[in-house]
Amino acid sequence: MTTISDPPKQQFRLSMLLYDTRYRSATIQVLAMFFFMLLAAWLISNTVQNLANLGKPISFGFFSDPSSYDINQRLLEYTSRDSHLRAALIGLLNTLVVAVLGCITATVIGVLVGVLRLSNNWLVARIMTFYVEMFRNIPVLLWIVFAMAILIESLPSPRDFRGDTPSATMDLFDTVAVTNRGVYIPEPLFSRSLGDVHLLGDSSLRFDVSLDLIAILVVLGCSIYAMRKVSARANRIQEQTGERPTIWYIELGILCVPMLILLVILGFHLGYPALKGFNFSGGIHLRNSLIALWLALSLYTAAFIAEIVRGGILAVSKGQSEAAAALGLRPGKIMRLVILPQALRMIIPPMISNYLNLTKNSSLAIAVGYMDITGTLGGITMNQTGRELECVLLLMLVYLTISLCISGVMNWYNKRVKLVER
Repeated sequence: MTTISDPPKQQFRLSMLLYDTRYRSATIQVLAMFFFMLLAAWLISNTVQNLANLGKPISFGFFSDPSSYDINQRLLEYTSRDSHLRAALIGLLNTLVVAVLGCITATVIGVLVGVLRLSNNWLVARIMTFYVEMFRNIPVLLWIVFAMAILIESLPSPRDFRGDTPSATMDLFDTVAVTNRGVYIPEPLFSRSLGDVHLLGDSSLRFDVSLDLIAILVVLGCSIYAMRKVSARANRIQEQTGERPTIWYIELGILCVPMLILLVILGFHLGYPALKGFNFSGGIHLRNSLIALWLALSLYTAAFIAEIVRGGILAVSKGQSEAAAALGLRPGKIMRLVILPQALRMIIPPMISNYLNLTKNSSLAIAVGYMDITGTLGGITMNQTGRELECVLLLMLVYLTISLCISGVMNWYNKRVKLVER
């Protein structure tokens, strides 16, 4: 009688790491990683040794030294007696301001231009095409310098607002002053302010957080949460009865009434700019360097976003719009409710790259004197201290971190809007 038994297990041998396909790929990857780490260790060791021989060992102690230079546009309190670390923080905040404003503005303009490029109106479509081709085929640095030149040369100077018959006047009921030194807008003030919270004491990274702003954000967050609850209730009623109740006035009241009550309690009022001496004082001063950089980056990036939006819309089947039209929807609602939601799944991934490019292109701010992280840490601080390697490495780390954060947020949103197969 014959019995069938399992074949004996093959004993492991070192030669199997190269000749056995089960282990070969892992062996190659481990060896590649090992040699890469050896190369990186050699480069780092060689760099450190050479710097030590030159009398410049790697050190970040220069961050505590006084910066001895001013920053004209800033969000936090800063003087030339503050440290280089404080100056780098101010520059980082300036970079984030331009990146956030630029991404928002470029998205709005890009979506509008992308939709209008598909318009049946021949003139509108050709104007949008001209805009796209003109902006995306000229280097962004030229647009930044060009925008700065227009703001300086075409806008009136503060002295034009003086006299009994001034040649220039303030806009929006004498609340906004547009000059060749920048734009002055009203400043939000509170007569019964809750005060500020001082974080990190007297360190270089210190900053004040307004309790008024925290209160406004808390009330706004609670209002949005309540609005979502009301909308969810309306959705349940619609699913049960087929009719959706009118809730827009309820949502508007939830959003506005608590905020108005809070603003009255805090004594909200506006501080308006006024001409005193040879310049305006009061209000918020938006310098021309910030405005030029913001406009140039937004218009330049919007040209690329417009093409992405146009391609995403064309990728949606034409039958979708025909079916929506057969249901009686108008062209505007077809685009907003049917086409764009489906096109988003194809628009979002390439838009991530444009947001990253806008953030990195903000490093060209030094061309118009806007002090961002490149102008502070990678410019004046590096020149004053002579710490090229430390400043460049930190600058690379900052941009890498910002880019990864943008990618993470956009990838999270992309996962939320993508189609889920059943």
